[in-house]
Amino acid sequence: MSNYTVESTKVETSDGAKLHTRLFKPMEEGKITDNLVVVLVHPFSILGGCQAFLKGIAAGLAGKGYKTVTFDMRGAGAPIAGSAVDEIKEVIGYVSIGYPFGMFASILFGRHHKGILKSPKPKLFVMGTRDGFTSVKQLQNKLTSAAGRVETHLIEGASHFQMEGAEFDNQMVNLILTFTSSL
Repeated sequence: MSNYTVESTKVETSDGAKLHTRLFKPMEEGKITDNLVVVLVHPFSILGGCQAFLKGIAAGLAGKGYKTVTFDMRGAGAPIAGSAVDEIKEVIGYVSIGYPFGMFASILFGRHHKGILKSPKPKLFVMGTRDGFTSVKQLQNKLTSAAGRVETHLIEGASHFQMEGAEFDNQMVNLILTFTSSL
C-alpha cells in the first residue's frame, strides 16, 4: 500500500486547451510538510517526454509529505518551464533535471534560456556528466551569466535519458528536498 494518493483531472487553459494533470498527495493530510507544492514538468513532448516519466519522483515527494503536481505539455514543448519562473510570483525556486543548454539546444530554445538565466530566484541544475544534449563545460559556461543563487549537481556517468528512469528517482527526490528546504 502506498503512502500517497493520486487525483487525475483536466485543467483548461485560457485558450481552451485541456491539459491532463495528476496531483500526488500524502495519504494523511496531517502529514503534509508545508504549503509548498512541487510542480514537475517534462517539457519536450515531441521526443516522448511526458508526465509518466515523473511519476516516481512525484510519488517519492508525496511520500515525504509534499503535494506534487505533474501535467503533460501541449503537443510539442521546449524548455518553457524556465521561461515561466518569473511570470508566476508564487514560484519560489526552480530545479532543472537535464536542462538542454548545448549548442543545438541553444539554437532551438535560446529564447527560453534567457528567462531562467535572468531570474533572481534560486535555481538548481542537475545533470548527468554524459548528457547527450549538454556537456558539463556548456552547462558551466551558460550558468556563469545566471542571476541569483545557482547550484549544480552532476551525476557521474549518467546520460540525459537515464535520469528519467526509476534508478534515479530517489536521488532526484533527495536533491529536490535538500534544495527546497533551503528556500
